Amino acid sequence: MSLLVVGSVAYDAVETPFGKRERMLGGSATHFSLSASFFTDVRVVGVVGGDFGSEEMGVFERHSVDTSDLERVPAGQTFFWRGRYDFDLNTAHTLDTQLNVFADFKPKLSEASRRARMVFLGNIQPALQKEVREQVGGAELVALDTMNYWISTVPEQVVEAIRVVDVVIINDAEARQLAGEANLVKAARKILSWGPRALVVKRGEYGAAMFTKETYFAIPAYPLEAVFDPTGAGDTFAGGFMGYLSSHDLADEETMRRAIIFGLHRKNSLHSIYNSRFTIHGFITV
Repeated sequence: MSLLVVGSVAYDAVETPFGKRERMLGGSATHFSLSASFFTDVRVVGVVGGDFGSEEMGVFERHSVDTSDLERVPAGQTFFWRGRYDFDLNTAHTLDTQLNVFADFKPKLSEASRRARMVFLGNIQPALQKEVREQVGGAELVALDTMNYWISTVPEQVVEAIRVVDVVIINDAEARQLAGEANLVKAARKILSWGPRALVVKRGEYGAAMFTKETYFAIPAYPLEAVFDPTGAGDTFAGGFMGYLSSHDLADEETMRRAIIFGLHRKNSLHSIYNSRFTIHGFITV
């Protein structure tokens, strides 16, 4: 049941039409691991600075997330992101990014991490994703996420990383940009030609879809009445998806279809909690 995630652990400052918070626990590995922990044992590989305190660590501890491979740089500062959302909440406008200790992040995997049955490569530099993939050669299934920044700046590296994984999890805009195809079906066909067995497309408020070389599966999202902060929704979905897969003996297509449903459920459930924390306390303490 072991599941490994390699990604960012960060602080977020978020502003939406419904409120503003200056310092909340965030990062792709954080959202992913909390979501996946409802299904399986999770290990996190990442890096934080000396400002990362016991209250933040307590979030991982309460969900039994293994942080043995979470590197701490006492003299450094944790990765920080500041963003703003408009009323549709679909697009994050980045106002400030301070990589801090994340700028020199070189994932260090313990022997236990190298033996993980399944691995999720969060949104980090694609060259690093490929390096991590080479360190977990025995993994049964490896999934990868990326973003428009890497697709725009180092598209060749993104493609090379995709060639060595089993599942790609990105949103529909990123799929179109990556493939250079306006039509999502054509974009999926091109991405799958590079080697992965499945492409899972996050479609925000419209749900998710999965493409394989022979099949297509889609499911709508359950609408939430109150949404205040969508930060980390995609990583939360990926955590539910991969966590469900890790809790089962087979990672076949039928199980992956069910995993998509559970991924959407985790995204909705956890972000209902995040929203309440955003409006009441301003800090994620789930």
